[in-house]
Amino acid sequence: MLDLVISNGTCVLPSGTIAADIGVSAGKIATIGAPGTLDQAERIVDATGKVVIPGGIDPHIHCASAIRFPGRAEPQFTDPPAQVSRAALHGGTTTLIDFVQCTHERSIQKAIEETDTIWKNAVYCDYGFHLALMGQVPNGQFSELAEAMQQGHASIKIFTTDIRPGNFGRMVPHGHIWEALKVVAANGGIAAIHAEDNDIVMFMYEKLMRENRVGIEFMAEVHNTLSEELSFNRVIRLAENVEGAALYMVHVSAATGVAALAASRAKGFPMYGETLHQYLMYNAEDYKKPNSQMYHTYPSLKYPEDQKRLWEATDHGAIQVIATDELCCPLRVKLQGSRIDDTTGGNSGVEPRVALMYTQMVTKRGYPLEQFVGMVSTNAAKIMGLYPRKGALAVGSDADIVVLDTGLQKTIRADDLHETDYTPWEGHVVTAWPSLTVMRGKVVVEGGEFFGDLKQGTFLPRKVADEIRSRPAV
Repeated sequence: MLDLVISNGTCVLPSGTIAADIGVSAGKIATIGAPGTLDQAERIVDATGKVVIPGGIDPHIHCASAIRFPGRAEPQFTDPPAQVSRAALHGGTTTLIDFVQCTHERSIQKAIEETDTIWKNAVYCDYGFHLALMGQVPNGQFSELAEAMQQGHASIKIFTTDIRPGNFGRMVPHGHIWEALKVVAANGGIAAIHAEDNDIVMFMYEKLMRENRVGIEFMAEVHNTLSEELSFNRVIRLAENVEGAALYMVHVSAATGVAALAASRAKGFPMYGETLHQYLMYNAEDYKKPNSQMYHTYPSLKYPEDQKRLWEATDHGAIQVIATDELCCPLRVKLQGSRIDDTTGGNSGVEPRVALMYTQMVTKRGYPLEQFVGMVSTNAAKIMGLYPRKGALAVGSDADIVVLDTGLQKTIRADDLHETDYTPWEGHVVTAWPSLTVMRGKVVVEGGEFFGDLKQGTFLPRKVADEIRSRPAV
């Protein structure tokens, strides 16, 4: 007898969207049958008239992460994995990927262990880590990096900028990036790149501060489209000269970034793009609104013409993933800076992401369900080395299953969410919301009621498939 059956739903399978029953046993999808044919189970959930999708994957979040404010010696920290993962499950996301800060005073293995102590037995959903290299990488760290990648940490994170004045130690020099890409390629991984031209960014900070144009409304002039163009093309060209190197360009924000990715993909290189729902739905004009820090992350919001290109790139183009850059903190922390040089990046957005993107993609733009599922789940699973364990409704895959009620008119309110005391999506109307979230066979959210277990979330070792690293396979 099966443990659970999701019956009569419109199921988004790897082979296409069909009406089907999904049978679950021992935390895995055990069988998929015609509607109404799986009738022997401890529990049967009727999903008639609803859309059934694999659990969402957010590959870009920051839990328990330091927020450093200019002039303040001690950092504040973003909210912990328990809080963020609970919100994620409410919103239909069942897997999160965070970052290990590979600082220089400790080994990479020690950094992984210390980060995992924050997550182990303290997270409701499954998780993985990117290894974030910092500044000038000590020579010994490259061998440590190779060892960690062999242990299942299949992706690294690199900054090409320090982002803000005085925020030193984040930017990795290009020679060190070159060496890191060789290590990543040799060990079957992928490099996630935050790409901005540091010279341009820091010059613009200096210029605007000299001109006393320091309000957040000028942010897009600092973290500008030229910076994205120069940095994307430089790091992509570097990777094109390392055999086996694959890049995942995080939070693509501008048409120039899209163009750089598209050009390299057209030549057959394994380049992938991630954008954020902030960039798709807010732009630089929103910096003029009250409390506009709520909409900001780094790089900055750009312009309507950039949004147009970003949306075009989600339609079988240079963008494969829509993530959040999740940074969960109270509103008072998010609003503590209001200048170009002190505004806190990141957003509270992991809970409404799936519903917002269903609304924007399927309801408003007519995208096929398969394309929507690709953007919020399947593509991230493939690129980050989780597929088909995650990101698929397929026999043998983890039973991470979300039942979406569609055709709704639900208004997002911070009071109804589970992340923090604000949401940048306040007042947005969505046309879908999860009525049921299943993680590895266990119902964790049903009808808004939470049944998660902090000991259920497990670390996911990853290895990126050769096809992902050899060509633009997604």
